[in-house]
Amino acid sequence: MKIPSFPRSSVGMQLATLRRRVWQRWSVAGCVPTPERGNDKMLFFLALSFYTRLPHPQALDYKRLPQAAIYLPLIGWLVGGIAALIFYLADLVWPQATAVILALIAGILLTGALHEDGFADVCDGFGGGMNKQRILEIMKDSHVGVYGFIGLLLMLLLKISVLAETPTVIPLVLLAGHSISRLSPLLLMQRYTYARGNDSKASGAVYQPSFRELAFATVIALLPLALLPALCMLAIIPVLVATLLLGHYFYRRIDGYTGDCLGASQQVAETVFYLSVSTLWIFI
Repeated sequence: MKIPSFPRSSVGMQLATLRRRVWQRWSVAGCVPTPERGNDKMLFFLALSFYTRLPHPQALDYKRLPQAAIYLPLIGWLVGGIAALIFYLADLVWPQATAVILALIAGILLTGALHEDGFADVCDGFGGGMNKQRILEIMKDSHVGVYGFIGLLLMLLLKISVLAETPTVIPLVLLAGHSISRLSPLLLMQRYTYARGNDSKASGAVYQPSFRELAFATVIALLPLALLPALCMLAIIPVLVATLLLGHYFYRRIDGYTGDCLGASQQVAETVFYLSVSTLWIFI
């Protein structure tokens, strides 16, 4: 950005110097965009290309893909919004349970089952592995084992059973659930380190967001809660507790996280959010 000029007086020159120094310090701190930081809009399109199957521009700089993770909650807006729309339309024709299943299918198709795949791999790896090396080997295997199949089946059944009994605010709950749950991977990425090298298919998601970026993502993630009754804000607490416990478990077993662990954390956080809102709704 071009810095405005001041009159050639001593006061004007001092103000210009002060303004230039402040601008430089803010640029170094990352508070304003600089040419090196690039176009932040491209980060959103990178996140769209990696975390969804939705259309996106083809000419993208994939070297910046790790930084795009901060837009995960905004991706949750899109996925949750489309899933909510599918539920609303299906609920006009079929029973609520059927509409819930169709909304879940829509979310899976939009993301290519990216997070569900991670959850299944985590179930297989931590269920069948006795040490870090074996756990990582199992999670890297593309085949789904017994632990993964059972875990994924039970999780989907739990989502269906909870949402099918939730009142008519399901579209808003889906929107908030998809957004808030995508904050969990960012919390793990900020707190822990990657458990293995860049040899996995999810290595592009490896990034440690700064506190400023995490604050931005948190605001985006929590905004949909404003559409729900105020008491639903308390659902954040179980989600955070579940994320912290899951992160500690991952750290204790494999000294960090993998891409599959991030996907699993999103699925667990989403399910916990639905359970929490369903419980809180008794008092609304």
